[in-house]
Amino acid sequence: MTRFCHRLAAVMICVVTLGATGSALTIKLASLAPNGSPWDKGLRAIAARWSEVSDGKVTLKIYPGGIAGGEQDMIRKMRIGQLGAAGLTGVGLSRIYPGVLALHLPLTVRTDEELTYVLEKAKPTFEAELEKKGFKVLIWTKVGWAHFFAREPVIEPGDLKKQKLFIYEGDPDGEQAWKDAGFHVVPLSPTDLSSGIQTGMVDAFTTTPLSAASYQWFKLVDHMCGMKWAPLIGAIVISTRTWNRIPEDLRPRLERECRKIGTALQDDIDEADRQAVEEMKKSGLEVNPVTEEDVAQWRAEVEEGFQKVVGKSFDRSSYELVRKHLESFRNADGE
Repeated sequence: MTRFCHRLAAVMICVVTLGATGSALTIKLASLAPNGSPWDKGLRAIAARWSEVSDGKVTLKIYPGGIAGGEQDMIRKMRIGQLGAAGLTGVGLSRIYPGVLALHLPLTVRTDEELTYVLEKAKPTFEAELEKKGFKVLIWTKVGWAHFFAREPVIEPGDLKKQKLFIYEGDPDGEQAWKDAGFHVVPLSPTDLSSGIQTGMVDAFTTTPLSAASYQWFKLVDHMCGMKWAPLIGAIVISTRTWNRIPEDLRPRLERECRKIGTALQDDIDEADRQAVEEMKKSGLEVNPVTEEDVAQWRAEVEEGFQKVVGKSFDRSSYELVRKHLESFRNADGE
């Protein structure tokens, strides 16, 4: 009788997990994207198309705005089955496979064209490494270009060294590299950034204009540096365990829907990023121009810092992969 009860319980768990229809699969997808932001709208568009294409057999339940926790929390919850998927930034992805950070290195990739080319070439390697860790990439996206936002103007490195800079927690080698260069850094989860600025724990942070506007962080500071500091990428990932629960014949169709929406979303994000700068300026944010001489100072700081993170925060092979494709693009472009 005891064995029979255990088997019955197992059957009941399967029924509850699959849903009332006996075949429907509901996948919980979390992200930091604020409710109503372009990223959130993109996720909801994917959810609508997945439900339609699968005739209701696969649905996505979206948890926006960090309500499922920070990216570390999302990754942990996917690993234990509490979440099925997540929209992650490159920083979040690097917590699964650190090599992704090689594409985020400051002042290395400089244009949208370079970023598109290098990401396309690096994707197979990145995706294979992520899949080894139990995560499948559904789509990649360019999140935008990070700038410094701060209470006081940031034009040259010395300006930032006078302020307390937010950095993502969880990268001790990167944190030490900043400190060795003379910067005062404060490691936090992005979900704690607002309170960090409001309490005076943080004076400056790096993010894209659209993120600064979407989260309303720009209202807590007065300045934005005009220099593009680094490109940011993101991806929608699903645990391979969850992906394998989707009927095999549906998977290619669902992937195609993701890619179509992802392509359209990219144009929306690029335009929203430009509009965000104009709207923030109207609200009083001052954009501080940076000269070539100022950029040269930043490059000198960056080059020294690279030596302290390559091979530590991420492997040297991923760094060399990005550099190889970047040089290939520039050579073909005659740069």
